[in-house]
Amino acid sequence: MSKPFKFKEFTIHQDKTAMKVGTDGVLLGAWCSVADYPDTILDIGAGTGVIALMIAQRSDAMTIDAVEVDENAYEQTVANFEESDWGDRLYCYNATFSEFADEIAEEEESYDLIVSNPPFYTDEFESDDKARNKARFTSSLSFDELIVGVSKILSKTGKFAVVIPFKEEVSFIALAKENNLFLNRICRVQGNETSEIKRCLMEFSFEVTELQEESLIIEIERHQYTEAYINLTKDFYLKM
Repeated sequence: MSKPFKFKEFTIHQDKTAMKVGTDGVLLGAWCSVADYPDTILDIGAGTGVIALMIAQRSDAMTIDAVEVDENAYEQTVANFEESDWGDRLYCYNATFSEFADEIAEEEESYDLIVSNPPFYTDEFESDDKARNKARFTSSLSFDELIVGVSKILSKTGKFAVVIPFKEEVSFIALAKENNLFLNRICRVQGNETSEIKRCLMEFSFEVTELQEESLIIEIERHQYTEAYINLTKDFYLKM
């Protein structure tokens, strides 16, 4: 039985889904910019709904949608949304992102902010069976599908924020550029100062801007967090 994860202003139940609350999602939920007062927001691959809930806490957006293909994760997200203080602004759809994006585009609707902590399999988890790896990876949501879908439904001045493995950084940026999405902000994340860069937080838009680059180190040593990490997450984590 997986225990609920309590944040300062909401609780995430995660017993029904394999997508547990993790650092990646929390980092993205805290780091993505809401400075332009987005009115419509979409979280792709909701998992437990944690990122959408963090953004509901951080912004006044009236429409915060989430899309989740896995039925258990979808049900978990809906329950977490309903239990929160912002249930009237949060809505989850059970669909593949490609289907969802096509439907939204057909209705000529768009989002001011799109966020995603997409599914990916790191090298450590890959089996020796190349074909099986590929199937597992692309059956969930490929980066290609993600970017193509986003480019269809992001508003003209909208922002797209994502967290991915560092080793995918260059290819992801190139893929985005092919779809007229340009990197505006990037934050490279390390566990501690001697560990290698593990993740990239990236923000794209249809506008070419001067790139803002930053880096973030999470821990000084085990369970002793850096000031930068505390400042980023203190509105959410109980112990910060």
